[in-house]
Amino acid sequence: MLDANVKKQLDTYLQNIVTPIEISVSADSSAKSAELSSLASEIAELSDKIALNHTERKRTPSMAIAPVGETPRVSFAGIPMGHEFTSLVLALLQAGGHPSKADPALQEQIRNIQGEFHFETYISLSCQNCPDVVQALNLMAKLNPNITHEMIDGALFQDEVEQRQIMAVPAVYLNGEHFGQGRMSLEEIVAKIDTGAEQRKAAELSERAPYDVLVLGGGPAGAAAAIYAARKGIRTALVAERFGGQVMDTVGIENFISVPYTEGPKLAASLEQHVKEYGVDIITGQRAAQLKRDKLIELELATGATLASKSVILATGARWRELGVPGEAEYRTKGVAYCPHCDGPFFKGKHVAVIGGGNSGIEAAIDLAGIVKHVTVLEFADTLRADEVLVRKARSMANIDIITNAQTTEVLGDGSKVNGLRYTDRVSGESRQLGLAGIFVQIGLVPNTEFLKDSGLEMNRMGEIVIDSRGATSIPGVFAAGDATTAPYKQIVISMGAGATAALGAFDHLIRSSVTDEPVEALSMAS
Repeated sequence: MLDANVKKQLDTYLQNIVTPIEISVSADSSAKSAELSSLASEIAELSDKIALNHTERKRTPSMAIAPVGETPRVSFAGIPMGHEFTSLVLALLQAGGHPSKADPALQEQIRNIQGEFHFETYISLSCQNCPDVVQALNLMAKLNPNITHEMIDGALFQDEVEQRQIMAVPAVYLNGEHFGQGRMSLEEIVAKIDTGAEQRKAAELSERAPYDVLVLGGGPAGAAAAIYAARKGIRTALVAERFGGQVMDTVGIENFISVPYTEGPKLAASLEQHVKEYGVDIITGQRAAQLKRDKLIELELATGATLASKSVILATGARWRELGVPGEAEYRTKGVAYCPHCDGPFFKGKHVAVIGGGNSGIEAAIDLAGIVKHVTVLEFADTLRADEVLVRKARSMANIDIITNAQTTEVLGDGSKVNGLRYTDRVSGESRQLGLAGIFVQIGLVPNTEFLKDSGLEMNRMGEIVIDSRGATSIPGVFAAGDATTAPYKQIVISMGAGATAALGAFDHLIRSSVTDEPVEALSMAS
């Protein structure tokens, strides 16, 4: 099941197990059970600290992991390969006493949570967003004896998926009730179940001394800005809902110069590690609410906390643009999706549509064509905007149809899930209807700048922040970089360069102007 190279790497990781652990496998006569049993046996053979036994569990095939002598609180229903293989390895290490790298204060908070919490997370093995949620909940189960968590591969447990009408992952249930949908960080999950945690965090943040540079956003632009600022020896913080930003939703990256191929989550992890090496205060799980300027620039967060800084770099990025048609909001996660890699497996053997004929839309259609029965691409314009190589590939696939001059006007459903869409032929004016099980929206990005509407900051009609060649905005001391700005090309490598430019611009601003009652030369170099 595991090739020689993976076994060698896994063997190295398993050397970090300190205390004996036990893998409990629940299997029947099915091929998937045999596959899981084989995987468990191969893992157990790599370490004398891993015991293997067979048991009966609610879901089969499944495997549970725990220190020897303890009742398992972490389990995997299905075969945790693909993107979830890392989740399996971390679960093995943590059960064996290897410490987590999560914030120690957050770990202590988890240990002290009171109540009974039984989590279930439905995933697909091709979902790059799911492992973060699975790993966060696994860690919580390891730290607190009142918490359990089971990862469930939706492809293997279709009856449950149908019963709960799950059409997008990750889908998290707590004590049998729906808890959350989509990517969630460890901090976000803890805040939802630990009453009062948000207020305590807000109070702690508000008491922090002003920064020299406050970076808002954890994507490539924000990470580059934080690194370049911190390298100047000034007090720097980075605030974000999650580290990685839009990159976390990107699977294959083949145009990052000097790196022939990488994947979004891997690049995001490298960015975070690099930022941490410079002592930057990283504040995640926070959403910006308002930007104000007085003697200092103040950033108010959605939690009520306020952070002050002598300069700010806005690198809030962008999100998927929505269709804005009737039915879209009603059927989001019920057939309307925005991540083909995450949710594509739930539409195996079905008819789906991709809205958008740019690179992301055609790439999505090509990927989906290998899973679903048929893909229909609808493009508003009279020609596709994707690169020619992608267009040729899509047109060569028998189960992809492409319709241009198509204006999507309505998402149709039966009250519980999508069953079609309506579009207008822009040439004839005729309204037409397609029967579908799923709709993947790929029509570009919207800048995350709504919180700036009352700030006085100059923005264009699309909500992008207007910047100059140094990343400066219309407000002194406020700089911006990346996909949230008027920079013409939304690319990872361009965002990184823009983040560096904005940081250097901010540093130059601090040197040349006074933003406090003291001389600007008195930057907090030693703080």
